[in-house]
Amino acid sequence: MSTVTGTCSLLPQFHSTDFPSSTASKPYRFTSIPRTFRFRCQSTNTDEKRVRSMNVLDNASNLLTNFLSGGSIGSMPVAEGAVSDLFGKPLFFSLYDWFIEHGSVYKLAFGPKAFVVVSDPIVARYILRENAFSYDKGVLADILEPIMGKGLIPADLDTWKQRRRVIAPGFHTLYLEAMVQMFANCSERSISKLEKLLEAKNLQGEQELELDLEAEFSNLALDIIGLGVFNYDFGSVTKESPVIKAVYGTLFEAEHRSTFYIPYWKFPLAKWLVPRQRKFAKDLKIINDCLDNLIKNAKETRQETDVEKLQQRDYSNLKDASLLRFLVDMRGADVDDRQLRDDLMTMLIAGHETTAAVLTWAVFLLAQHPDKMKKAQAEIDAVFSQGGITLESLKKLEYVRLIISESLRLYPQPPLLIRRSLKSDQLPGGYKGDKEGYQIPVGTDLFISVYNLHRSPYFWENPDVFEPERFLVQRDSNIEGWAGFDPSRSAGSLYPNEIVSDFAFLPFGGGPRRCVGDQFALMESTIALTMLLQKFDVELKGSADSVELVTGATIHTKNGLFCRLKKRSHIH
Repeated sequence: MSTVTGTCSLLPQFHSTDFPSSTASKPYRFTSIPRTFRFRCQSTNTDEKRVRSMNVLDNASNLLTNFLSGGSIGSMPVAEGAVSDLFGKPLFFSLYDWFIEHGSVYKLAFGPKAFVVVSDPIVARYILRENAFSYDKGVLADILEPIMGKGLIPADLDTWKQRRRVIAPGFHTLYLEAMVQMFANCSERSISKLEKLLEAKNLQGEQELELDLEAEFSNLALDIIGLGVFNYDFGSVTKESPVIKAVYGTLFEAEHRSTFYIPYWKFPLAKWLVPRQRKFAKDLKIINDCLDNLIKNAKETRQETDVEKLQQRDYSNLKDASLLRFLVDMRGADVDDRQLRDDLMTMLIAGHETTAAVLTWAVFLLAQHPDKMKKAQAEIDAVFSQGGITLESLKKLEYVRLIISESLRLYPQPPLLIRRSLKSDQLPGGYKGDKEGYQIPVGTDLFISVYNLHRSPYFWENPDVFEPERFLVQRDSNIEGWAGFDPSRSAGSLYPNEIVSDFAFLPFGGGPRRCVGDQFALMESTIALTMLLQKFDVELKGSADSVELVTGATIHTKNGLFCRLKKRSHIH
């Protein structure tokens, strides 16, 4: 093994064709698809000193964990040396390595805390569905409450039950049908911008356009969530405003808090003394003022009626078809403006992040598999020869929908689900785990590693391969307690879900706290990708391994997804 100076890291093993010669001292660079992870340490004197200091840190962390948690988490495998292994890479990479080494349920010692990491669909199903109300969002709620208040994601169980009953009916069929046209209109605005930029390049004698598609997807997702949720046109595809800047500032702060392990923002005076916290407070005020005005306007034009009649509205002739309009007009659902604002803020942040990320990684994967891109384009051409975007045409775009689903499998958004036990519990052992299960005390924090579930070699064939067609194939199970993969279990669904996979596939969680806006996000992603591929061929500007992966609330690139766009020569 060659000597590498200056770091001690977990490096993925790639195919030789995927990963050129490089060193661990460079930033972590993500290539096509990681297979397994192995621990590599250096052999120089400097590195030996570093390793010794890391061992001291690890031992101190483990002692502190055991002391403060009283060693109370049951007799499950323990990932030792956790703190030093986490430096310099996304958390979920390390969680995958320990999953392969320690099994589907293990304890992660981390400073003053101990976390239970779950990478098994049987255990995930138990936590998310079978015993869901014995768990809340825990650490996640602590982080997000200052931003989202009592929105659906961080809300306590009582608030969540109340708001879920009100919000879930808003995502009904006629609303989603109306949204299909809005998704298409916003996507067309983005595509027109790209076409004009490419035409300008053509006038200069260049046949292709180079740009950061991740940034374009982020702008598009912001416009869609603004119009669809609270009837506000950010227009971020073509302009910049203080509200847009504030939204992105808030998104960055939410991500920062999700990855920073000491909640310094809770310290007295932090929001006045720390510059980024002062900026965050300013950004939050700009957004809240905007949302307050939208709520005020909606209430001034309120047309109160029963939920059944709201779901039967003629959305094609409704000037304001937003979710906010639905929530304000619903009879018997009176709520204070603060709660409405929390609901809207939660959907703004969560809805924006997921869509931008799934589109980014779908293009990243397709650019490395031009045969699959051509297959998608052939399907798009065939469907669009019969007319424009409608819900019916969306149903015919089977392969494009599978691409979106497979992108979410390989790059789940978010890669972790976080829970905290509200009482002592006995977790199942899962596949290859202790048959007696694992006892956990009240207050135990858990990470359900969606990334590990989606790439588990025990529940998926060729788990690291980009294979959209996999979702069409039934896979029988020889694993006790897991029902296998069967598309017929959710035959009416446009997209595969946790039901068809028996919780091996959790792109939007599962159980009662499953994401309420999943169909909204999936449909807008499908339409945006469809309209991009209809007009353009896409290539990565550099090699796949030049795309550096980072993570916060979602998995995204560090410096953007720079691509080359060429006008398709044959569009049917």
